[in-house]
Amino acid sequence: MVLDLMLIALAIALYPLPMMAFILVVSSPRGVWKGLAFILAWLANLVAVIAIVLALTGGEPPSPRSPPGVAALALKLAIGVGLVVYGVRRYRRRKLKAARDTAPKPSHVDVGSVWAAAGLAVLIQPWGMVAAGATTVIEADTSHATTFIALFGFCLLASSGLLAAELYMVFAPEAAQARLLRMRAWMEGHKDEAIVFVCLLLGLWLTAQSIYELTG
Repeated sequence: MVLDLMLIALAIALYPLPMMAFILVVSSPRGVWKGLAFILAWLANLVAVIAIVLALTGGEPPSPRSPPGVAALALKLAIGVGLVVYGVRRYRRRKLKAARDTAPKPSHVDVGSVWAAAGLAVLIQPWGMVAAGATTVIEADTSHATTFIALFGFCLLASSGLLAAELYMVFAPEAAQARLLRMRAWMEGHKDEAIVFVCLLLGLWLTAQSIYELTG
């Protein structure tokens, strides 16, 4: 479970769209406070998903061959296949999109309020990967303290990029804003490759592992 959680958290952290949105949020007026709202809403989503799963399982992992255990593996398999399909389709559309997407990209945006920033965090979260994390949390055994450490590590790793950018804005706002906007411009030109890589890698891992556990 721990390895799966860390891989999923790493995939969430490397998924470029949330960071790109977050950079625009913290670069807007009162960006530090809006960034904080974004991060709190982001973390609240992760914690809520984990809490719901643990409430449903009672903190005890189902037997691998029980109907709930098989259903969880089947759901993880479906998510893995879905990520692979999405990655392949994104790869095929990449060149066509690059050819027709000639509009200038925004370097500054005002999201309006801290509530709008929080709402954006909910919308931009990669829910497919979060769902993959939820299927893994089903295996959590809360009778062991290491389980809570793993769950905390999952939330921390998945949010690491956002937390680093927020702290940078707090301690060096002018330098941070310039560098983050340059980073976002670079990410804009490479986001499709990153999305394809992350989705295919995680999707293939989840698919292969689920098939192995279902047939093993």
